[in-house]
Amino acid sequence: MKSTLLSIAMTGLSLAMVLPAAAKPAPTPAPTAGSIHSYILLDRTGSMSDIWDEALGSVNAYAASVGEADEGETEGEDIKTAVTLAVFDYQESLQFDVLRKAVPAESWTNVTNDEASPRGMTPLFDAIGRMVSLAEADKPEKAVIVIMTDGHENSSKEITRDGAKAALERAKANGWEVVFLGAEFASFGDADAVGMSASKTMAVGQGRMQDSMSALAKKSRAYGKGEEAEIIFDESDRATAGEEDVKQRKGQ
Repeated sequence: MKSTLLSIAMTGLSLAMVLPAAAKPAPTPAPTAGSIHSYILLDRTGSMSDIWDEALGSVNAYAASVGEADEGETEGEDIKTAVTLAVFDYQESLQFDVLRKAVPAESWTNVTNDEASPRGMTPLFDAIGRMVSLAEADKPEKAVIVIMTDGHENSSKEITRDGAKAALERAKANGWEVVFLGAEFASFGDADAVGMSASKTMAVGQGRMQDSMSALAKKSRAYGKGEEAEIIFDESDRATAGEEDVKQRKGQ
């Protein structure tokens, strides 16, 4: 009996020496933070004068909100955010000024009247082309292009309506989101002409811009994190923006 037990023990020992030890599970790698680059194209033309301070404030609100950690997040770890701001108008030629370039949201400094003030006409198509080119040079994985204007195209010289549409189609082909905001303006003929769908255009009333841009920033953040496949404006967004009031005031 003792001999049998000894034989079994020796056999077990031999197997233990020959067989490899069970592999330990590999540690789970830390998740890689996503990223979102927001490109805000702001109409600086003369007709923006009455709402200019609010428009600038809404841009600053967007930058603050897109970089703000949601509940349960660790600031800066779940998603990296950057914001580029360009303003445009026409004075003898397109004036396209980049006031902030790829600024991390947490490092944003508020844009003020000292940096830009309303003037000139509306080369909307040219400005769209320039902004898309700027984003294409950066090559972000995920981007949101926000176009905010209060009027119709009236002075583009560099590209046509079809050229602007083609630029936005390239942006969409890259998987980027494009939204169009009418600042106290609800006539979206130009937006339609460059291929914008109604779900991605919205009129925003005076006194409502900051809240609307903050809400848009949260949608951009969710898109950047992969929580939402796209950005669309729902009925709640339109109520916050006071869209129906704008349509009634402007007869649009």
